[in-house]
Amino acid sequence: MEVERVQSISHLSKHAGTIPPEFIRSENEQPAVTTLHGVSLQVPVIDLHSNDEENLVKLVAEASKEWGIFQVVKHGIPDEVIAKLQSVGREFFELPNEEKELVAKTSESGIEGYGTSLQKEVEGKKGWVDHLFHKIWPPREINYRFWPKNPPEYRSKRDVCRETEGSHKQVLLKWLSLGLGLQGHELKAGVGGDDAVFLMKINFYPPCPRPDLALGVVAHTDMSSITILVPNEVQGLQVFRDGHWYDVKYIPNALIVHIGDQIEILSNGEYKAVLHRSTVNKDQTRMSWPVFIEPPPEFEVGPIAELCADGPSKYKTKKYKDYVYCKLNKIPQ
Repeated sequence: MEVERVQSISHLSKHAGTIPPEFIRSENEQPAVTTLHGVSLQVPVIDLHSNDEENLVKLVAEASKEWGIFQVVKHGIPDEVIAKLQSVGREFFELPNEEKELVAKTSESGIEGYGTSLQKEVEGKKGWVDHLFHKIWPPREINYRFWPKNPPEYRSKRDVCRETEGSHKQVLLKWLSLGLGLQGHELKAGVGGDDAVFLMKINFYPPCPRPDLALGVVAHTDMSSITILVPNEVQGLQVFRDGHWYDVKYIPNALIVHIGDQIEILSNGEYKAVLHRSTVNKDQTRMSWPVFIEPPPEFEVGPIAELCADGPSKYKTKKYKDYVYCKLNKIPQ
């Protein structure tokens, strides 16, 4: 059965000046009603070009406890590498529909592949977004069936992304561990060590004639341990804080780091997974390139015992694949 993509719906809606009813959010979700307008939230910004590791640990831990999100600058990834990563993503979504559909997700592929819907939506509502998902690490987990052959540079740029973001994952998990008073290796071990899975996603939010009524991605926390995200220049990321939704200020070539559910669980709630969502733009295409760093499917994740010494565990220990199934299907954990 042919699936209607949001990119195609966008072209039709542009002329109609309206959007199909399944994309119109309830009033308590609509950006026009729920966004605190005129304010861009300056989430913590951390300069990684520093030799003061003790201070970096402090800054990362504070941001992760108080916000669950921070941006990193002077991270060592050249601007031209980020630009190339973005360009091959744009080129993929500019391909004819029939070529994009060659890497479409299947009933057996789980979340990997080109697609539109990701998780079960209440009341049958839909997000204004298409996406491409596939694993980029470790090699045994990669299924090239879902890697586009075009543009020709696509694969090499994904490899660069894996290598650079992999090095950031190592140091961030170390600092997060030290920030909890743990040994530097403990959070890395808690999310699967060297067997952790890197899942790349490209989000494509085409122009929407009614951005006041629609959302790209609804409010959620990431299932991952941490997420490292490259945005484009079009505003769209929002976080929930102090009872309001705020736009997150865009910083050119910064990386945005989200604390995900698995780090919140491992830390027994010391670190907070950030509640966030994506809005859309009337005239411009917004895109983002998150890499989700996840435990292997069979790996069990639960609070670290040392962090439960003064109180009970706040979270269950369970296999990551079971956690994902429950979250995608909105089953209580």
